[in-house]
Amino acid sequence: MSEQEPQGPSARATRRIRLTLRKPRVGLFPKPTVVIDGRGQPAQWGTGTWVVSADEPAVVGVFLFARGLRFGEAEATVSPGDEGVLTYSAPMLPLGPGRFEAGER
Repeated sequence: MSEQEPQGPSARATRRIRLTLRKPRVGLFPKPTVVIDGRGQPAQWGTGTWVVSADEPAVVGVFLFARGLRFGEAEATVSPGDEGVLTYSAPMLPLGPGRFEAGER
């Protein structure tokens, strides 16, 4: 019997993207939720890395949720040829959208 190459999700080539999550300096803000290709993951403020497909674009989103209110939503697409470094900035008030910038500030 010959060995077969692994198939399924574990066989995909992956890479890491770096995401910096910034909150305003004033006020209390809930922890952000990062959504990668439709799958939400709780996160911390600061810089972290996430695994995405190496050969397909990845949709990266962030939102905040407090007291039944969802706000600060923003979304960006990271293509395979992109550097893979994003910075998310939360809104100053607990309403309205957040924003993404490519690279770090």
